[in-house]
Amino acid sequence: MGYVSVSLLMTAMVIVGFWPTYFGPVLRGDGERPWVFHLHGAVFIGWMGLLVTQVALVSSGRTRLHRTLGTLGIGYGAMVLAIGLLITFYAPAMHMASGAWDINAAASFLLLPLADMVLFAGFFGAAIAYRRRPEVHKRLMLLATIALMFAAVSRRIPYDAPWAFLLVWLAPLGAAMAYDWRTRRGVHPTYLYGAAILLLAFCRVYVRESDAWLTIGRTLLAPFA
Repeated sequence: MGYVSVSLLMTAMVIVGFWPTYFGPVLRGDGERPWVFHLHGAVFIGWMGLLVTQVALVSSGRTRLHRTLGTLGIGYGAMVLAIGLLITFYAPAMHMASGAWDINAAASFLLLPLADMVLFAGFFGAAIAYRRRPEVHKRLMLLATIALMFAAVSRRIPYDAPWAFLLVWLAPLGAAMAYDWRTRRGVHPTYLYGAAILLLAFCRVYVRESDAWLTIGRTLLAPFA
């Protein structure tokens, strides 16, 4: 499975993951949400479209256009991060304001999207730094996008089924690693390091209700409480 196929797989996973809670209701005309949620959804789908376009350009040999679009993509990635951070704090603040969550529930939730943003920023920043080394750059971009898919997978698979969750969340990475093995007779170190980081990041689900994290989370959310 090449990069075009992997990027299409991830796009399909995002659509399936968010279909019951966002895309389906919006298409039925009953998806009333604050405007920031629609902005977030549009920017995120735009990112997936950009990823598919970029890997398709490389696959077809149009690397000059890929580099030109990549320059714009740096700005777009920064926007993905900015909007992601906005919704990371907006969502729990909204639930607190409505009375649906107390500050502990909001703080517990906060760790999940906040970690997504930290992972995305790290992988995306590294991809920019290694943009002159295509073999590393493209793998880092894939890892950055997989980090963002945590939320989509969580809409369908509960955290208390960790093996099922990891199997689905990391399926694109597994497919890309298998492609490496078939074409390179070995897995690129970028994938190995990335897999270790993602597996470690999954452990956030076990500490999000710890006293240590709740203290941090309540402090971060205090301005919105």
